[in-house]
Amino acid sequence: MSSSPKDNKAMMMHSVLHLLLLLLLVTISIPVSAEKDSIYDVLRAHALPMGLLPKGVREFNVDAETGQFSVWLNESCKAKYESEIHYEANITGTIGYGSIGGLTGVTAQDLFLWFPVKGIRVDIPSSGVIYFDVGVVRKQYSMSLFETPKDCVAVDKIQAEFYEVDQSVGRNIV
Repeated sequence: MSSSPKDNKAMMMHSVLHLLLLLLLVTISIPVSAEKDSIYDVLRAHALPMGLLPKGVREFNVDAETGQFSVWLNESCKAKYESEIHYEANITGTIGYGSIGGLTGVTAQDLFLWFPVKGIRVDIPSSGVIYFDVGVVRKQYSMSLFETPKDCVAVDKIQAEFYEVDQSVGRNIV
């Protein structure tokens, strides 16, 4: 039985419609939320307060599999919390639920000295306490200090590095 040209045209139109429907479904299934999420949404999704990073984030990326992230600010800056925190223009680390490890680009001031923040941890989100690992000690803060992103004031990079503590000094003393 042979098909008529009208039947062939209808079958071809049917195939084109199926292809368009398939393309539409594939396009819809691509995660668009990743484009709409901000770094602050990512922090909240990991039970971390949004204010751990200041205002002025111009770009970021997060590897969903490894948790490794990079954040780019408009410039190096400092923000005032309980103490002062300095942010480099590029911040990197690995984010997990309730923690950030391998952190670079953040230093915290304590007793007029600057300590590099190596990690941030929230043991129990309801406790209201967050810990900054500065290598020598863990500095405890109230999570309420970090509820919202702070304004960040431009800082002279040379000034910030001048007061940074060399944590390798005294580590090998018995």
